Amino acid sequence: MRLRRNLGETYSPVYFLASLGNGGLAVAFYVYLHFMVKHLKLQVTHGEETFTAQVPMATFGAIKPLLTGDSKVVAAAVALALLGIIVFAARHYFFLIWNLQEFNHFKGTAAHAKLMRSNAEISRAAIPLTLAMSINVFFVLCGVFVPGLWDFVEYLFPVALVGFLAVGIYALQIFVQFMARILATGNFERAENNNLNQMISVFAFAMVGVGFAAPAAMSTNLITSSLGIIGSMFFTSAAVLIGLQSLFLGFLAMMEHGINRENSPTMWVVVPIVTLIGISLVRVDHGLHMNLNVHTQPGEMFPVIFFLFSLQVLFAVMGWYVMKQVDYFGEYLNGPGRSPTSYALICPGVAFFVYGMFMLQMALVRLQVVPKFGVAYWILLGILAAVQVVTIVTLIRLDRKLLFD
Repeated sequence: MRLRRNLGETYSPVYFLASLGNGGLAVAFYVYLHFMVKHLKLQVTHGEETFTAQVPMATFGAIKPLLTGDSKVVAAAVALALLGIIVFAARHYFFLIWNLQEFNHFKGTAAHAKLMRSNAEISRAAIPLTLAMSINVFFVLCGVFVPGLWDFVEYLFPVALVGFLAVGIYALQIFVQFMARILATGNFERAENNNLNQMISVFAFAMVGVGFAAPAAMSTNLITSSLGIIGSMFFTSAAVLIGLQSLFLGFLAMMEHGINRENSPTMWVVVPIVTLIGISLVRVDHGLHMNLNVHTQPGEMFPVIFFLFSLQVLFAVMGWYVMKQVDYFGEYLNGPGRSPTSYALICPGVAFFVYGMFMLQMALVRLQVVPKFGVAYWILLGILAAVQVVTIVTLIRLDRKLLFD
């Protein structure tokens, strides 16, 4: 097989979702280690008070002993997770570079000029969305493969904040430019908005928000953590507000004209957006607890986590039935239809797995509803792993269909 290049006018910014999906899978393999490997301890000092806390990530120092330990089963499982991180991180950056090159060629075409005058202009938000994922993937790689990372990690958090700020400004620029044109000219095709394509900008804001939330939760520096909280809440609030608007307009057009068949996978974009918002809230809560003495009881996040999970299930089921109704899978996944929007099928699978792991660990296990490593735990984990496997198989199938000759 040979990678397709120089797509020209047939290219679409939606192809960035191919890179995004691979990055999400790299993070998903890390999530196994994050929740199943015992984290190292560190000394935290606030003012005159010093206390012991867990390193908020599964790092090289915690992972290495399991690879070299007596249990071959554990070592094999850890090695498999690390291999998954490496493979999908490499694929993420490879397809990111490919997309940047293709988009650069695309900008000089008549198709790009047409895109900039249409509803599809907002699809460019897939670029900052993917760039934000790239920062997250880079941090995961550093965490698991750089020895002693936590000895100097406080110097990296400000760099991460600057990076997410730059990407966030880029996402805002794309959205504001699009909205300014629409509001100034009224050139918004309501009949062609019979999908949830407009949610791509919401997805980008939510991704930047969860990126800011990482330093908010992990840094022990008050200023760094506070800036992370502020940035996370700004972009998460933007995601919620614009998301409600986009959902209203999209459903209004769909109920009037029926869903656009090719873009019907966008029904599932709510799933990863909700995942990112949920993780942001969990991280901000942890940052408030660690650095600002704002404490919540373990059970207080339980209804929030399951409220968001319920929204995911609702849109997942509804999207599935809609796509079955229009025979999307028969045409674009298993049939002759070719559309880069098919990559929108990948993010929900990744997001459902990741948020499912957070739900399992941060709600069920933390409140002792499900004993860790008990029978119920492995059953639930098996269901999540099955979703991940289906997602990987679907991604490979789409790659062969859309990216290779």
